[in-house]
Amino acid sequence: MQMKAFDAHDHDGCISAGIVAAERHCAEHALQLTPVRRRVLEILLSEHKALGAYDILEQLRADGLGSQPPVAYRALDFLVSHGFVHRIERLNAFVACSHGENAHTPAFLICRACKRVTEAETDPATSELARAAQRAGFVIERTVREAEGLCPGCAEVSRA
Repeated sequence: MQMKAFDAHDHDGCISAGIVAAERHCAEHALQLTPVRRRVLEILLSEHKALGAYDILEQLRADGLGSQPPVAYRALDFLVSHGFVHRIERLNAFVACSHGENAHTPAFLICRACKRVTEAETDPATSELARAAQRAGFVIERTVREAEGLCPGCAEVSRA
C-alpha cells in the first residue's frame, strides 16, 4: 500500500487541513499559534520531506520571521509537544504529522533517494516489541520506529 507522501496529491490540501487542525486544537486548548509557529508548520506541511531546524530557519529568515536558531527551535518544540510535528531521530530533522488530531504511534518510512518521509500507523500493543516488553515486565512509554529504503517511485527508477 502506498502512503500519501509517495502518491501524487494536492499539497495545498495538506497545508490547509494541517493548519485548520492546528488552529482548532490551539483554540480548544487555549494555546497560541504564533505567526512563527504557523509558518514553521506550513513549511513542514508543504513538503513531505524531513527538514532540519537550520533548513527551516533559512526559510523563516527569508520570510523576515527570525534569523536566530532559538526562533526555529522554540517553534519546533511547541509543534512537537502538541503533536503537529514529529522528530525523525535518524535524520535529526522534523516532519509534519499526517494523522491530524488522532492519537497514534507512528512509524516513519524514509526514502534514501528522494528524502521523502511518510508516516504509517502502527499498533504498538500487538508488536513483537510489546510482547517482549510484557514478558520482561517492562512498561514502554515511547517508541521510535523509522525505516530507511526506497519509495515506490525511486524503487522503480532503480530497477530500470
